[in-house]
Amino acid sequence: MAYLDNIAVFVRVVELGNLSAAGRDMRISPAVASNRIKELEKHLGVRLFNRTTRQLMPTEQGRVFYDGARKVLEAVADAEAAVSELSGQPRGSIRVTAPLGIGRRFIASGIPAFRDLYPDIEVRLRLSDHNIDIMKEGIDVAFKLGVLEDSSFKRRNIAHCDRILVAAPAYLDRRGTPRIPEDLARHDCLLLRFPGSRDFHWLLRSADGPQKFEVRGPFDSDDGDVLTSWALDGRGIVNKPRFEVEPFIRDGRLVPVLPDFAPEPVQLAALYPHRKLQDPKIRLFLDFMAERCQRMVRGLLGEPAL
Repeated sequence: MAYLDNIAVFVRVVELGNLSAAGRDMRISPAVASNRIKELEKHLGVRLFNRTTRQLMPTEQGRVFYDGARKVLEAVADAEAAVSELSGQPRGSIRVTAPLGIGRRFIASGIPAFRDLYPDIEVRLRLSDHNIDIMKEGIDVAFKLGVLEDSSFKRRNIAHCDRILVAAPAYLDRRGTPRIPEDLARHDCLLLRFPGSRDFHWLLRSADGPQKFEVRGPFDSDDGDVLTSWALDGRGIVNKPRFEVEPFIRDGRLVPVLPDFAPEPVQLAALYPHRKLQDPKIRLFLDFMAERCQRMVRGLLGEPAL
């Protein structure tokens, strides 16, 4: 088992590029990670990394060993999943990522209940509105909310989500209400931005089909909930999934803007590597969270439960 642990550390060091990141990811100290790499190198009789002050780069032998090592770990994971399914006692850990807003609201709040049902399954959750490399970070399930492009990952669609432009009545009283999308150029738009973000324009429906409109404003953030707070504070117009702001629309704290030019809808979905669905704990987690997310979205929109 120690040898397998050494292989697992080696694979994560290659994928993450340094010992500290791999150690944090595997919940061990950099010193322990370093020792496991040294043990593996001693066993193989080769040097697996070229060491620099900032990064570890695999040697030619390291690159060759990495390809085989990943297959070994995948084979072990598949074997454990098969045994788990036969025994009816799923166990192990699941690495999950989700955007900050739905991650806090839907996923994080549901993990304790999932653990109550399946106490042998550990869920390791990472929340971020940034794009995360699923393969590099070793993610099992990635929840996404947006216009999803085709990818090599399998996708489970969870909910079709209409979007809406909203602002506080105080902001519209002060700055006026846009009548056509072109009016947005004269308004403060609250933008979700981070490295790689595309939120420099809004895609709005029109009689001629979806059209892009450039937007700008003095406020932007990489946290969608911050944008909602700013909108409630009367700082500008925000483009949000309707379920996130519907409670504020009902109580009058936010009002729809340009209702005849609604933004293009987005999809709430879960992405995962194809082979992961063979693992019963992944299937259980996806089923649990999909049902929970659908129920919570309907509740926020004021729709009856199915």
